[in-house]
Amino acid sequence: MPLVRIDLAEGQSAEYRAALADEVYNAMTKTLNVPANDRFMVVSEHEAGDFIADPSYLGIERTPKCVIVQITLNAGRDVNMKRAFYKALVDGLHERVGLRREDLFISLVEVVKENWSFGNGEAQYAT
Repeated sequence: MPLVRIDLAEGQSAEYRAALADEVYNAMTKTLNVPANDRFMVVSEHEAGDFIADPSYLGIERTPKCVIVQITLNAGRDVNMKRAFYKALVDGLHERVGLRREDLFISLVEVVKENWSFGNGEAQYAT
């Protein structure tokens, strides 16, 4: 059910981009109860002028290698699950690709279940 968008400045390898997606999926399945094979992701690179992440908002020093992860998912997860996800993702990306912890921006967008159609023009989760 999650739809993941990963945005970053251009110039990273295909392996790096794939590793970002893998680590997001791994963290979601470990902490957010995302079902197996529920993997829908878009990874986009942007030219420097089209990718803006404030370098010091909230006192966090970001570099141009900042990665933005936005996940649209069903509403209902509590704050502890979300915190566990944030930590699992930042740890996984730091360990796997060396991403600085300060360079990961995560946004969760919660929606109700009837807002999804996985194909055939049907609302598979609508009750």
